[in-house]
Amino acid sequence: MTQITANLVKELREKTGVGMMDCKKALVESNGDFQAAIDWLRTKGHASAAKRSERIAAEGLVALEIQGNKAAIIELNSETDFVARNEKFQDLIHNLLKIAFDCKSLNDLENAEYPKTKRSVKDEILENMAVIGEKINLNRFDTISVNEGLIVSYIHNEIVPGAGKIAVLIALESKANKEKLNALGKQLAMHIAAAKPEALNVEDVSTENLDREKQIFTDQARASGKPDNIIEKMVGGRISKYYQEVVLLEQVFVIDNKTKISALLADFAKENGTTVAIKGFIRYELGERISKTEE
Repeated sequence: MTQITANLVKELREKTGVGMMDCKKALVESNGDFQAAIDWLRTKGHASAAKRSERIAAEGLVALEIQGNKAAIIELNSETDFVARNEKFQDLIHNLLKIAFDCKSLNDLENAEYPKTKRSVKDEILENMAVIGEKINLNRFDTISVNEGLIVSYIHNEIVPGAGKIAVLIALESKANKEKLNALGKQLAMHIAAAKPEALNVEDVSTENLDREKQIFTDQARASGKPDNIIEKMVGGRISKYYQEVVLLEQVFVIDNKTKISALLADFAKENGTTVAIKGFIRYELGERISKTEE
């Protein structure tokens, strides 16, 4: 018989959303067999809660907030869009967002104290699952800051203020007029929402992604029967095009469809008599990292 520890009971509760006492009883009745305990809960009328962990939560909201020179962004998932439009769910994501400002990792956030109830964030989410009746998953969060300048945000398909389906934060380092800097930031944030850049500059492109693209381009060129020296030139050209697709500073501005983002920044600096640099950006699209075929 498996020893029924507090951690095992807690794990079963996290898996099913069922209360601690029922989870402990299920483990006792199942001699510590975890899967058997889930089955026991289902036979005793906890079927919806026990099966909740098996369902995919790919709906929900992405939300962001800016506090001075720092901003946070978060994705909280539910099973249906209906729940995402529930005021309780919306309150939950905005409260989690405020806590996220002081956290460095997802684990930190999950174990942080939820101010209104003094429970941990992880336990608060479980309580909300029980009340709302759907699986809720704290997917990810990030923070971004700027020393001197401005953080600007944009939300596409906004459901409630500060939350929607696509959320973007961009940090601009500059001594330029804040109003003009904000206008530039809004345009850039809208561009990021539409163009989906993966990196700020060429140096930030992951080696893994770059190697994969090079291999694909090389295989395609070889299949055409070209000699090696021509293949090398063809691959070089394809990589340049790849950078234009995934690197923000190499992309063409979607609003005018002709100006490169790096040139846009240079023009702004010239017009305003001061430098401007993108320190970083974050783009969240709801459900983009969730497989819809996990079941």
